Amino acid sequence: VWFFIFGQRWISSIVILYFSTFWVAPVMLHPQCLDFKPPFRPLRELEFCVMYKEFGCCDYQKDQELMTKFYQVMRNFDYYGYANCAGFVLELLCQECSPYAAHLFDAEDPNTPVRTIPGLCPDYCSQFWKKCSSTIPFLTDNPHVAKIKEDHTRLCQYLELDDMDYCYPHLLSNQNLTQNLGRVQSDSDGCLQLCLEEVANGLRNPLAMVHANDGTHRFFVAEQVGLVWTYLPDRTKLERPFLNITKAVLTSSWEGDERGFLGLTFHPQYKYNKKLYVYYSVEVGFDERIRISEFLVSANDMNVVDHTSERVILEIDEPASNHNGGQLLFADDGYLYIFTGDGGMAGDPFGKYGNAQNKSALLGKVLRIHVDGNEKGPLYRIPPDNPFIHEQGARPEVYAYGVRNMWRCSVDRGDPHTKEGKGRIFCGDVGQNKFEEIDIIEKGRNYGWRAKEGFSCYDKKLCANISLDDVLPIYAYPHKMGKSVTGGYVYRGCEYPNLNGMYIFGDFMSGRLMSLQQDSNTRQWKYNEICMGKGLTCTFPGLINNYYPYIISFAEDEAGELYFMSTGVPSATSPSGVVYKVVDPSRRAPPRQCHYDPLPVRVKSNLIQFIPQETLIGVDTQSKNRPKPQPTESVDWLQELIDRLAELEPDLTTHLPTTTTTKSSRHSRRGKNRGRSRKGKSRTENAPEHQSGAVRLVGDEQGRSDRGRVELYINGEWGTVCDDLWNPKNAAVVCRQLGFRYALKAAKKAEFGEGRDLRIILDDVQCEGTESSLLRCKHAGVGTHNCAHNEDAGVICGNSGYILEV
Repeated sequence: VWFFIFGQRWISSIVILYFSTFWVAPVMLHPQCLDFKPPFRPLRELEFCVMYKEFGCCDYQKDQELMTKFYQVMRNFDYYGYANCAGFVLELLCQECSPYAAHLFDAEDPNTPVRTIPGLCPDYCSQFWKKCSSTIPFLTDNPHVAKIKEDHTRLCQYLELDDMDYCYPHLLSNQNLTQNLGRVQSDSDGCLQLCLEEVANGLRNPLAMVHANDGTHRFFVAEQVGLVWTYLPDRTKLERPFLNITKAVLTSSWEGDERGFLGLTFHPQYKYNKKLYVYYSVEVGFDERIRISEFLVSANDMNVVDHTSERVILEIDEPASNHNGGQLLFADDGYLYIFTGDGGMAGDPFGKYGNAQNKSALLGKVLRIHVDGNEKGPLYRIPPDNPFIHEQGARPEVYAYGVRNMWRCSVDRGDPHTKEGKGRIFCGDVGQNKFEEIDIIEKGRNYGWRAKEGFSCYDKKLCANISLDDVLPIYAYPHKMGKSVTGGYVYRGCEYPNLNGMYIFGDFMSGRLMSLQQDSNTRQWKYNEICMGKGLTCTFPGLINNYYPYIISFAEDEAGELYFMSTGVPSATSPSGVVYKVVDPSRRAPPRQCHYDPLPVRVKSNLIQFIPQETLIGVDTQSKNRPKPQPTESVDWLQELIDRLAELEPDLTTHLPTTTTTKSSRHSRRGKNRGRSRKGKSRTENAPEHQSGAVRLVGDEQGRSDRGRVELYINGEWGTVCDDLWNPKNAAVVCRQLGFRYALKAAKKAEFGEGRDLRIILDDVQCEGTESSLLRCKHAGVGTHNCAHNEDAGVICGNSGYILEV
């Protein structure tokens, strides 16, 4: 896979050229919700914010909360108040559901305060103030807004956004924002723009990442030198390796050495039998071999292999040091599949037709064996339906043949709903001189090598043999695109619905990420290259738009999300390997749809916290081309709402007037453009020191910043929170707001002391856990409580949710 024919200088120049052409791109805008994630399609149709019922940032539950708030506001007004202001109140509340909610509320940067009223275009703000300024105290508790609400000019200046592209309602008619909303973005060449999340780093040629399918959602990353590391769901790494066979593994530090620890898979019944299988290079005497071994996990530690349990299942002599194959996997039939290379050198020169076409050899093959019930008797058996079991001279282990050096194969989980495609085995087969190919493995088929390379003839004499009956690849690409294919996965995860059914793979030498998707009608495979998101496309917290170019392997976690591994230096001893998660910035699944609760993991090793090293590059937030906003056409959203509410609460809706959806002026003038800073937000000089909703932790005797009594800032004062209904979801909101990943404890009964010098400011708090502050959770009302300071709530936060056993 990594045999370097060309000099290092040539490789370096190609990498530099690749990245220099890859990143130069115009800035593009992107949707983002208040939780700093992409918008989604609600599972259940919204009944209140119907303008965003197809796509936005609200699910049905949030929609109902906004409808309740609407009633709470409008109960303060008579018939004429409804007639003048219902449309404004509806539209302002529902901007939390806008696909661009983060921009409207100035929340792109999670470290800055969030607006309580969305950013308004000047003409719209003027209409709102003239007709409905009396609603402002019911829409926001911002003390500064309360001070200036009678001053039209100051109020509208305060509600104006630094970035006028996103002001409401002009953003609705901005074609750059509304066209293709919710679809995977592509550039003019059709290159799909995705983003990445760094998951692990500092690895030495990470060439496999697998999960145990045991409910713990751990993942295990193998290095070429023979080490396997355990990572917990919070991405902390166990200090003690899961497996260490570095003394047995044959490899070297020279770049491009294809020998080493090459494959790892867990038995489908691992949860019960604790078996796993590894594929690695060994030296026996003067011979080099590939070895497939079975191991058991230690009975005393679920995160360590019992190294004394190794049983060698199969060994195959390697005539050369390259083309070692290396994939192990269990398919849906429960059998173990082994993917071997053709033996190395060039052109498969072994014997009359080469190893790959010789069914009596185990090299250049896909092997299938049965390893269940092997505790006594043979280490493996032959599945009774293996295709060549009765053919004289053929090895019964052979399932398919004619492969050169399949590097990275995967089993399709199938469509989450229809199960279409389930069980297909995809492989990338590395080419010789001209072509790389992607194959779907089927029983008994001949994949052509050495007669063919891709769709082209390689050995003309063999290629002319009509009895070859070889199967063609589903896709092949020439060496001008890349020189060493890395097979990938069909995306079947939950988090990014747009990617469902897309086979994503890469090339080790060129660093290209690529995709194939099968047309449902023609059954043909459509190709698209994958680019990293350009401009603002990847400006979500934690996402990046760059990666190391040597793409070694792909993986999926227990939930089906997609990852790949690459390195900056292709050497088994260089700690420049990184694991990346693939992210679609254009659309995500609705909240709570992809939730899972990992089974507990007891660890007996120190934990190494994950620290990302990569950052977003090439983003200039101050030089966007801002098109002139166009007037917004009136849409009868409120009338549709009234019709729905009439069925839900007839008593309240009888007083609602007919449609009052507001229109923006057709002759409005834009405010003067101001440079937009992502860290420093322009505000009036009289803005308060703290934004309502800010929190702090106090009362820890040792002064630790990760724990304490929760104190909340509202309406210009700090106060405490009662522990009635206080739970881990409430604590999670506080901890995340303070920059921690987890809430380890929701402390009660004034564990961190009583805040007697402060007013009790919130009681009966009920959060979903995703809110940006406690104020956005349900509560009894600011200052309303029936408790005392001996019930002050607190939290203990952290970035690891795991308890160490010593």
